[in-house]
Amino acid sequence: MTEILFYHLTESKLEDALPALLEKSVERGWKVVVQTSGEARRDFLDAHLWTFREDSFLPHGTDTAPMAEAQPVLLTAEAENGNGANVRFLVDGAEPPPVETYQRIVFMFDGYDAAQLENARAQWKKLKGEGHTLTYWQQSEEGRWVKKA
Repeated sequence: MTEILFYHLTESKLEDALPALLEKSVERGWKVVVQTSGEARRDFLDAHLWTFREDSFLPHGTDTAPMAEAQPVLLTAEAENGNGANVRFLVDGAEPPPVETYQRIVFMFDGYDAAQLENARAQWKKLKGEGHTLTYWQQSEEGRWVKKA
C-alpha cells in the first residue's frame, strides 16, 4: 500500500522546506523523483538544490541531463519515473501519476496559494474516495512538521 502524505506549507517556502525532506529521503536510501508544474520551476529547483546551504551536497539532476536514470533525486515536469524512484514528491500543484507505483507519495503545497490549496483538497478528496490512507502535516510556527490528520 502506498503511503500518501500531504505537507501544508504555512511558515516557509517550498525551496526552504523541500531540501531537508529530500536529504532525509536520500539518507534512508530511497530514490526520489520531484515533479514540478513546469520546466522553469524544475530548473529553478535544480539550481537551488546546489546552493541552498553552504555545507550541503544533495546529489540530484534533471530529466534532461545525461544519466538522469542514475540520479538519487530526479527533478522533472513530467509524469514519468525516469530514475525508478520509489518516492515521488509533487510540488506546485503537479498532477500525480498512478500512486500505486510508489512506496510513498508526498504532496507539498503552499497554504497561501489558492490554486495549490484547492488542488491539494481535490487530491485529498479523490484519493480518500479511492480508499487510500492519507496523512496531513502542517508546519508549526517554528517550521516543524506537525501531524494533524
